Amino acid sequence: MNVKRLILIAMCTTVLFVQEQMLMIVPNVQFTTLLIVLYASMFRFRETVAIVVVYVLLDNMFMSSFHPLYTPPMFIGWLTIPVMYHTLLRKTKREMTLAFFGLFFGFYYGWVFIPFRMIEQGVGVFWNYLILDIPFEIIMAVSNFLTILWLYRPLYETLSDEMTRLESENGYVADRR
Repeated sequence: MNVKRLILIAMCTTVLFVQEQMLMIVPNVQFTTLLIVLYASMFRFRETVAIVVVYVLLDNMFMSSFHPLYTPPMFIGWLTIPVMYHTLLRKTKREMTLAFFGLFFGFYYGWVFIPFRMIEQGVGVFWNYLILDIPFEIIMAVSNFLTILWLYRPLYETLSDEMTRLESENGYVADRR
């Protein structure tokens, strides 16, 4: 990996972290899912995993939320995107398919936390947690669907052009998967 590609990955990680912090005032409205889907389609699997790992660590450090029952579900949830993109979705670039994945992911991400809340607060918390979290899951699902549907293609084309330019400047052409 060349230095310019490493810097691009670092910049993408920074954008991922900063946008979430800036949109924190609106619960579950963010571009995190869109950006991780975009990065999964632009970078190799291990590069996307590195972006997600750094992002989750930064988020937990910044929010002072390192906890064995909070950090692992974040890793599980966000790492699901590159895994699903490179397996089940078979590296599709179709916005509608990715938008429906984002819709499903909005619910899935909330559900990943349920077993950890049950360990922390007891089995009886299941229905309360599920029912109380549904409005936030719906907000995240709709936000994911719309942002992927509207912004994935223009962001993909812009980032793809930039990566092609960087690679051609170095005489380096790499498979992005």
